[in-house]
Amino acid sequence: MPEFLTRQIPDQIMSWLETYEWVSTAIAVLILLATAWLFNFVTKRVLVRGVFSLLEGPLQTDENGKRQPRDKNVYYRFGFIRRLANVIPALVITFGIRLIPDMPEEVVAVVINVANAFIVLSIALALGSIMDLINELYQRRSDAKDRPIKGYLQVIKIVLYAVAVLLMIATVLDRSPVILLSGLGALAAVLLLVFQDTILSLVASVQITSNDMVRVGDWIEMPELNADGDVIDIALHIVKVQNWDKTITTIPTRRFISGSFKNWRGMWEIGGRRIKRAVYLDQNSVHFLSTEEIERLGRFSLLQSYLKDKRDELDTWNTRLEESGKEPVNTRRMTNLGTFRAYMVNYLRASERVRQDLTMIVRHQGPGPEGLPVEIYCFTNIVDWVEYEGIQSDIFDHLLAILPEFGLRVFQVPSGVDMRALAQGTSQSDNADNDDNGRSLKDTPEGEPGQGPDVEPEQAVNESTTQDKTT
Repeated sequence: MPEFLTRQIPDQIMSWLETYEWVSTAIAVLILLATAWLFNFVTKRVLVRGVFSLLEGPLQTDENGKRQPRDKNVYYRFGFIRRLANVIPALVITFGIRLIPDMPEEVVAVVINVANAFIVLSIALALGSIMDLINELYQRRSDAKDRPIKGYLQVIKIVLYAVAVLLMIATVLDRSPVILLSGLGALAAVLLLVFQDTILSLVASVQITSNDMVRVGDWIEMPELNADGDVIDIALHIVKVQNWDKTITTIPTRRFISGSFKNWRGMWEIGGRRIKRAVYLDQNSVHFLSTEEIERLGRFSLLQSYLKDKRDELDTWNTRLEESGKEPVNTRRMTNLGTFRAYMVNYLRASERVRQDLTMIVRHQGPGPEGLPVEIYCFTNIVDWVEYEGIQSDIFDHLLAILPEFGLRVFQVPSGVDMRALAQGTSQSDNADNDDNGRSLKDTPEGEPGQGPDVEPEQAVNESTTQDKTT
């Protein structure tokens, strides 16, 4: 025990302590632990809180003069200060353990080594917190989404923690780290197997960043993983995607290199969203336009220029046929379907909500059992989902409503109501026929149309059938 302490202790107590040496050792250990706790309390309760108070700024009050709560995020952003504060009690134990009397050298060595390992761990965790702070400060930059550095910082943290673990083991075993490094060569294969995902993810992160494949905020689709939404985080091992139903899908980073995905960033950059939808028409409603129909369609301002140009084109073509004998089957005529396509093109060109500098097509595709599909292919000048759906719906509302003006019908598979109405109509017709056939010729009054008194039954039926065919 130090001399300055022994002078202050009465002789009777000193003699008792000399008789029971373990008691003095235990008291010294308790004093050391109390001292370490006191330094830890002063450091964290006074110094660390004082630093946090300076970082938070002056206290703010509301309208009633009450103190507003401080920003708790400061404790997380500057967590490295709290980590470094743990070094103080460890240093107290490291230097104080040597002053304890009758303490075995082996115990002193073990305590010092463990305390030094704890100091290394605290410094490594503090450096990791600094990496997180650097990433948070970098995220405030305007170009942070284009060039994220979170993956690189995570790699640095992995290397940092690996070095810290190596130093901690070397400190506890009281061996040189060089000796431990020389033994890692035999474990290289095991380390490659353990860190296989990390290595592949690191390579994928470098390729994603260098090729600018994915950014935070991009809308991506990866159907094989049921991912369809916005990228909210790009880390070393995973990429988080928030789907449109607000669920979160985590995708391994290497899947963006080994697999395929769709990135909708180009749509946002160009400022136009594509409309690609078809309406199916009844093919039986397609026909040539008569003169009356052409005159009636001339009322549409969107068709006046088209009808004039088309009429001149057809007249020029048909004039050439006069030399070989002009036949109606050889002439070219306007159809209601072609006129309708021209109307829709002019309608889209006149719309302020459709991009005029991008592709714009109104076409009909190959007919099928469902009818003749007429497809509209264009781009809106708004990429917002809600407004885009509204523009698309307005276009097709007008399309479906204007079809009867051109003599066209929408094809629709018969529903239960249609089949029921058809069955009722057939049943009423059969009942009417049965009523007619059940009537006796004797009950037929003379002079009734189609059934005179001098007409034989078979002759009357044949004449009726002949009249129906002629009609």
